[in-house]
Amino acid sequence: MEGEVECLDATNGPAAGPMAKGFALRRRGAFIFMKFILAKKEGMTRVFSEDGRSVAATVLKTEPIVVTQVKTTDGKDKYSAIQVGYGARRAKTVSKAVLGHGKGKAYKVLREFRTDEVGSTAVGNEIQNTFAVGDTVKISGVSKGKGFAGVVKRYGFKGGRRTHGQKHSEREAGSIGGGGRAGGRVAKGMRMAGRLGGERVTVKNLKVLAVDPSAGELVVSGAVPGVRGAVLEVISE
Repeated sequence: MEGEVECLDATNGPAAGPMAKGFALRRRGAFIFMKFILAKKEGMTRVFSEDGRSVAATVLKTEPIVVTQVKTTDGKDKYSAIQVGYGARRAKTVSKAVLGHGKGKAYKVLREFRTDEVGSTAVGNEIQNTFAVGDTVKISGVSKGKGFAGVVKRYGFKGGRRTHGQKHSEREAGSIGGGGRAGGRVAKGMRMAGRLGGERVTVKNLKVLAVDPSAGELVVSGAVPGVRGAVLEVISE
């Protein structure tokens, strides 16, 4: 959405006017108002659409997040953002500095969301899940770590031929140097075997299929990064 759009305040719902009390992203000169929440990945299921199609979906568990810091462009941070805390943990498991930052509360996860407008948000405010069915979201998280993997699994290489004398090289990478490339050395960035997964991944254009406020559940289309129990960032697009 661009131009004159409804402003969504994550704490108070719809606000009056296109610039009132909103969390906004600036994109190509226009304000894009966004909603965000932190959620825990519960697992996958399927949802049947009205025309009977089966749609793969992921169930996310949400709970209110607490504003731990508000950053503004005219403050010492020189940029606008909202930092939030998710989940409770024992106070003795964090340093005194982190505990003081949380005003005596220890959180499992601290995340920061860049915005152009922080509205009337203050430290200690709770942000609820305000997503509705039909919203388009992007979800970010750390993908599953799969250990050391070869090029066939890591990059989808075809592998060697299965006949004509091939015996032990069906899943090998093949030549990595020579042939006049880079002076005979291995070129920087060559795709080779190595560690797979465990990286930050963002999946875009996911649809909210169902919302259950009583259970705190959010169902989105498709697969999202991370293992069961992973904390993900859900942001409106």
